[in-house]
Amino acid sequence: MEHNVGVIGLGAMGGGMARSLRRAGYVVHAVDARPGVAAAFAGEGGVACATAAEAARDCDVIVSVVVNAAQTEAVLFADGGCAAAMRAGAVFVMCSTVDPAWSAALESRLAERGILYLDAPISGGAAKAQAGQITMMTAGSAAAYEKCGAMLDAMAAKVYRLADRAGAGSKVKVINQLLAGVHIAAAAEAMALGLREGVDAAALYEVITHSAGNSWMFENRMAHVLAGDYTPLSAVDIFVKDLGIVLDVARASKFPLPLSSTAHQMFMQASSAGFAKEDDSAVIKIFPGIALPRPGPKTTP
Repeated sequence: MEHNVGVIGLGAMGGGMARSLRRAGYVVHAVDARPGVAAAFAGEGGVACATAAEAARDCDVIVSVVVNAAQTEAVLFADGGCAAAMRAGAVFVMCSTVDPAWSAALESRLAERGILYLDAPISGGAAKAQAGQITMMTAGSAAAYEKCGAMLDAMAAKVYRLADRAGAGSKVKVINQLLAGVHIAAAAEAMALGLREGVDAAALYEVITHSAGNSWMFENRMAHVLAGDYTPLSAVDIFVKDLGIVLDVARASKFPLPLSSTAHQMFMQASSAGFAKEDDSAVIKIFPGIALPRPGPKTTP
């Protein structure tokens, strides 16, 4: 059992995490809501499961990499959910971006069933997930870490242990998402102004990425804009959700977040304009006539 792990959600992050676990020698039992995705992973050497409950019957650690709290609730408690199938002492590792208060409450709910819980949001992007180099912001009991610490190390370059109770990991992830969302919005605004002023896009990108105004988000996301490729790695609606959580957390404390509020409105505008499922760099499309078109296929003269 100690070499079996369930991974729920094989998206841009979860798929890479599952493959990192396989490379480390774990038997990975995979579940994904999309038809054929888990079966394709089984073709690589994993084990496909139809439901989270099926994975939980063979695994004492379940790693959930779904989008939000509602999907996590379904993974645990809906028909075919894993909570009813998990043995006492098993660990549920929650990697989604959620309200910290919800995460703290989930720890208590699972404890009533004898299930250990790790509040473990993630960051780093798809490439780092594939390489086993993500960052994990974790909080939970010593017993939970003892059970799954080696698995965390197989998926991540940095595993931060922030507290002995759930909630602290999600609080740090909220702050990370505040910065990520604001940086993407600011990068898009800067690139849009440069293009409006007639600056060559490639030259602007080259100069900024070698100057003090650069950020990781500018360098990464504005490369998507230059390529005209808005294939979603992290979609516009992810930041509608995540910055919404940021604002909810701050609102509960009556704490002002003027930059986060503006960035949230930019992503909301992009979403309502029809770009909800595109890459989050598509927030630049709120500036009319600015976004570069996706390159078409080359034609022979």
